[in-house]
Amino acid sequence: MKYDDASWHYGGDFPEGLPEEAGATHMGMYLAWAWSAGLGAAEFAAERDALAGRGRTPGAFLFDEFDEKLFPELFNDEGNDFTSSYYMADGPATYLWDYESTLGAAVESLYSVEDSWDSFEKLKPVLDARLEAWRNPPSKGFLGLFKRNR
Repeated sequence: MKYDDASWHYGGDFPEGLPEEAGATHMGMYLAWAWSAGLGAAEFAAERDALAGRGRTPGAFLFDEFDEKLFPELFNDEGNDFTSSYYMADGPATYLWDYESTLGAAVESLYSVEDSWDSFEKLKPVLDARLEAWRNPPSKGFLGLFKRNR
């Protein structure tokens, strides 16, 4: 099982002139953020430290180090729970919607978003807020007693 694969993007309706790596930018941004938020699997501590050193951009890192794929083994249990409910969902309040809203306004295609740490820094506060809201949903009467407590 995998959450996403760059080949699904560059193998489909992909803008001419962009490198295949552009199909991994959104995935690399998500992985870099998730790992920085403590949602990474312990087995990938060395890779997490290498990415945090910012020697390579998030998309290039994912493309090269993880065979251009985003898969569950990269995350801890909480990371997989969050990724399943946020990254994999459709509609507003989902990762791709937030990615497009935050980084897509000034580009011709979402695949044209610059794979850079500047782009990451623009996206990070949005993702931080989504994680916080997921961890602490608003109470809704009796059902609020059963809200997530992490």
